[in-house]
Amino acid sequence: MKNKLAILLLLCCAIPAGFAQLHSASFEQIDSLQKIEKRNTIVFIQTDWCQFCHAMKNTTFKNEEIIKKLNNTFYFVNFNAEEKRSIVFNKTTFQFRPTGNNSGTHELAIALATVNKQLNFPVLCVLNSENEIVFQHSGYLKPTEFKLILEKLKE
Repeated sequence: MKNKLAILLLLCCAIPAGFAQLHSASFEQIDSLQKIEKRNTIVFIQTDWCQFCHAMKNTTFKNEEIIKKLNNTFYFVNFNAEEKRSIVFNKTTFQFRPTGNNSGTHELAIALATVNKQLNFPVLCVLNSENEIVFQHSGYLKPTEFKLILEKLKE
């Protein structure tokens, strides 16, 4: 009995109070979600090799205030720009485009993440409820900067 109580106390102490988890949807789910409730969609376009992408995942997207705002006000898609599977979004099928033996970029990443004719990661792309691009930002965003963007988007 004492062992069970000790384990329970350890578990309670190991999990931060108010721990929130960011809810992520797939592109295929967005149309169905928009039929339930119209919201802007925040698309985080990243790659596995991008250090700034990893930094945003570990700071900005771990911020509890940001998590709550994203979960309550927006739909969120975390998209790997090197995804290999075909994706149907907005009645269009997007494919992976190989550029070498083991490299390439997904057409959907190109469509959503090209800013000033360049593709740099990470990219934050905001879509309105009709899946039209209303905002794009290329580069790392600190939690304070991202919070400001979310506030502007709510207006």
